[in-house]
Amino acid sequence: MGIPVFVFAGLLVHCVFLASIFDIYFTSPLVHGMTPQQTPLPPPGKRLVLFVADGLRADSLYELDSNGTSRAPFLRSILENTGSWGISHTRVPTESRPGHVALIAGFYEDVSAVAKGWKENPVEFDSIFNESKYTWSWGSPDILPMFAKGASGDHVYTFCYTAESEDFGAQDAAKLDTWVFDHVKSFFNSSRSNQTLYSALNEEKVVLFLHLLGIDTNGHAHRPNSREYKENIRKVDEGVKEIASMLENFYGNDGKTAFILTSDHGMTDWGSHGAGHPSETLTPLIAWGAGVNYPQRVASQFFEDNFLKEWKLENLKRLDVNQADIAPLMASLIGVPFPLNSVGTLPLEYLNNSAHFKAESMFTNAVQILEQFKVKMTQKKETTLSFLFTPFKPLSDSEQINLLKKTRLYIQQEKYDEAVSLCKTLINLALEGLSYYHTYDRLFLGLSIAMGFVGWTAYVILVIIKTHTNLTKAAQSHDKESTILLYGFAFVGLIIAFFLLIQTCPWTYYVYCLLPVPVWYAVVKELHVIQDLAAYLLSLPVGQSMGFLLICALGIEILVFSFFYRSTLTIGLLVFAGWPVITQLWVQAKTTALIWILLCMLLGIFPLMPVVGREPNIPLVIATGLLTLLISCSSLSSLCKSKNKYMNNEDLKVQFYQMLSIALSTYVVSSTHDSLQNKQGLPVFNQIISWTTLVSSSVLPLLSPTFLFQRLFSILLSLMSTYLLLSTGYEALFPLVLSGLMFVWINMEQEALQQYGLSLKPKLAVFNFSYATDIMQFRQLHLDDVRRSFFFVFFIVTAFFGTGNIASVNSFDPASVYCFLTVFSPFMMGGLLVLKVVIPFVLVSCAFEAVQVTTQLSSKSISHYVLVMSLTIFMMLMNGLAQLLTTKKLELSRKTKHHST
Repeated sequence: MGIPVFVFAGLLVHCVFLASIFDIYFTSPLVHGMTPQQTPLPPPGKRLVLFVADGLRADSLYELDSNGTSRAPFLRSILENTGSWGISHTRVPTESRPGHVALIAGFYEDVSAVAKGWKENPVEFDSIFNESKYTWSWGSPDILPMFAKGASGDHVYTFCYTAESEDFGAQDAAKLDTWVFDHVKSFFNSSRSNQTLYSALNEEKVVLFLHLLGIDTNGHAHRPNSREYKENIRKVDEGVKEIASMLENFYGNDGKTAFILTSDHGMTDWGSHGAGHPSETLTPLIAWGAGVNYPQRVASQFFEDNFLKEWKLENLKRLDVNQADIAPLMASLIGVPFPLNSVGTLPLEYLNNSAHFKAESMFTNAVQILEQFKVKMTQKKETTLSFLFTPFKPLSDSEQINLLKKTRLYIQQEKYDEAVSLCKTLINLALEGLSYYHTYDRLFLGLSIAMGFVGWTAYVILVIIKTHTNLTKAAQSHDKESTILLYGFAFVGLIIAFFLLIQTCPWTYYVYCLLPVPVWYAVVKELHVIQDLAAYLLSLPVGQSMGFLLICALGIEILVFSFFYRSTLTIGLLVFAGWPVITQLWVQAKTTALIWILLCMLLGIFPLMPVVGREPNIPLVIATGLLTLLISCSSLSSLCKSKNKYMNNEDLKVQFYQMLSIALSTYVVSSTHDSLQNKQGLPVFNQIISWTTLVSSSVLPLLSPTFLFQRLFSILLSLMSTYLLLSTGYEALFPLVLSGLMFVWINMEQEALQQYGLSLKPKLAVFNFSYATDIMQFRQLHLDDVRRSFFFVFFIVTAFFGTGNIASVNSFDPASVYCFLTVFSPFMMGGLLVLKVVIPFVLVSCAFEAVQVTTQLSSKSISHYVLVMSLTIFMMLMNGLAQLLTTKKLELSRKTKHHST
């Protein structure tokens, strides 16, 4: 296989591997074709008002101020005197879209759906709004449209402010909530002169949805502990009070209005959300009005957290729910069918109704979830051969009928507690069964992907050994054996394809299951390489082989642990610092080795620092910009003094422009920060400079000389100007220190070449990248190249986790992009945050390219790629082992004891 074909095949195979993860683990859990289920008894309420305070933490609402007063006095009085309260537990990802889907539709949206569209519906789903007679909603254009477009018919109405209003740099984000409250009041006032609207508002099964985004916006911009965030809570409390009072007056205090206030997600202390920290997953839930229980006084209650004591709510019963449970609660209060895809369990303790009503509602809830289970089972049964189909045994057809009959009998006999208990059992079994059938093919597909991955890794190793080492002998061709081998693997492929065809499997299954066939065919074809490799390994001294394997295992362990514990990177860097000491490098180049040791130790500090975003430090960002400017001035000065014949005026102009870009970036960071602090918004000039810098940073390096250090330094300056604009604290220093270490690494590798008798060491000062591509003769690989490859992988991981930047993507923190835009745009902001993560990767990759060409190692060699894939396989094995050790239990055979009754 030629190099271009090999590279293309590698890209294709790894694209399949990447896509398979989302296809296998993040497919939509939704099924369609169920029958709507509705409680047969009349509901307590005619209408429901849902307030969702976006980004509101539970503790921020329930806690008292330093003077012992609540910042939400109206809601506090509700939970103390007229309603029920608790905590709604959300799930990761704690973002607005999945949070609202869980609240209003009752199911937890899969990750792929979130990625496909923020405002649109990549999959159809039912919701409380869809089941209502009429729904009117006010709030953000990012949330409301998806429920309107997902509704059948034309009965869900939305009133949104403009997207430009969602500005993190605005003077007062609470105006978003004020807009909602004002428009609701205006809407009801106008209905008095519009008979059609007035009649519609007085219908049954009406939902009013108020989406309040101000708290979330202020939390992102100023942090949850800020005055702005807390003051916004007061304004929301006042607005809720006014709306509740207005509605009661409008409907003549008929007692048929149910109110629910909750949040889609919380927020960390540093103003982000998306991950699973308790500050993000614990949200408030307060319900009052028609059909809702009054406060329940208790002498004591136990929860693992200490919130009750902190909030002075020890004697008011706290009723915790899962976020998806709120959807069936709302359906029960106004008598609409439970959303078809809901997986929530009705929280009965919130209901103020008869035991008969509660039992019937739970029965409806159980049947609704059971309907999903039956559809899911039927779908899987139809696409699986009968002799291979393994049903979910705990909920067989007979068991379903038995549980339903028993429950109905208990209700008829007025044994309501027993009926409720059976319903909960049925719900739990149905949910387990849903998960069982949803993940039915996961093991089969996972094994196929694993076989393909292991086979591809083996093939890559064999190709490297065959083409870049002297370990193998020339192989004799056996055309007959090759033909038999080809026909054998082709026959296996046909059997797999036929097996998938008769089960009407999706086309992706063919890709995942057939991929291992050509991959393992390629591996078996290289059998002679395997034999030569085995012979070579057996010829080595046992101690040497074991020592080498032990070092490799320890290195991979450090990489694996660094994915979970960033501080592991510090340990690795300290070990790297000792590399020149235990070799001859310390004797050869003491100054270079000393700088290496110092920079390794300095870079090792970053993984010990808090995750980026928690502690903003704009002065440090500005200081980093000035330091970068000083270094570039020093470099420019030295180039001018040396009168470098390889430099011309055009080259000096490029470096001058890059220095100007660094200076402007530093100014923009400082100016933007001051402007936002003064609530004057993002200056247009700053925004123009930021986007211009971003575009130019990808062009200016291409205008610089291709001499090694000059080109690498040009890349650093260009990327550094963009990185400064995306920085909020200490991470601004990270690429500067990382690049310093990369420059020293290039020099260290040159020194290391001498240990292998390679005296043709190029002069790095005049080394030209453009000429390096003309080199046709590259040396063979040796063991030191494994160390180089490991260094590369380790530095890539360090670039990824060194400052915790990946948390900035998972836990949405817009502070990093304020120099570019402050108006909410999730995909634009997410793209900029991804760019911030990628920049250190680029610096490491460029340095490794320099190491390859200066050490006369073919850049087409993918020895470093082997380690990356080996690392992935090792992590998969470790994950499987962890699951085995934590979830499985060996049952020793023993006699069953029979107890007399």
